[in-house]
Amino acid sequence: MNSRRMQPLLDRAKEREDRLARELAEQQRRQAEQEGRLEELRRYAEEYAQAGQGTVAPALLANRYAFVARIDHAITQQRQNVDRSRERVDIERARLMMASRDAKVMEKLAASYRADEAREVEKRLQREMDDLAARGVRLRREGDAS
Repeated sequence: MNSRRMQPLLDRAKEREDRLARELAEQQRRQAEQEGRLEELRRYAEEYAQAGQGTVAPALLANRYAFVARIDHAITQQRQNVDRSRERVDIERARLMMASRDAKVMEKLAASYRADEAREVEKRLQREMDDLAARGVRLRREGDAS
């Protein structure tokens, strides 16, 4: 295989790496959103708890407890969303690292092929120069012999 034939493979590896980098950035943005929602819920629960510290009628107390339970449930669900989002970010990060490693391997392989090709060209040029020098010596000897 020569270095020109490696170029499409290199291009695909770099495109994959770029695509995975964009996907990781998107997952990180989503994770930040999920964490922001969780923080909003926590703040809201805290504000609600502070606002209701006065005396409350028994009929409203049951409603208050039910609402606090729903907020707690929402916070629990949002924590799970954040955890899943973190897992997806970790997966995307691992995929990007693997793609990056693959692209570097391909680049090293292509560089190796280019170096081999350069050595072959150098050898061919050296052989041609040696042949020309040998012909020149032969021609001079033939000319001196005449």
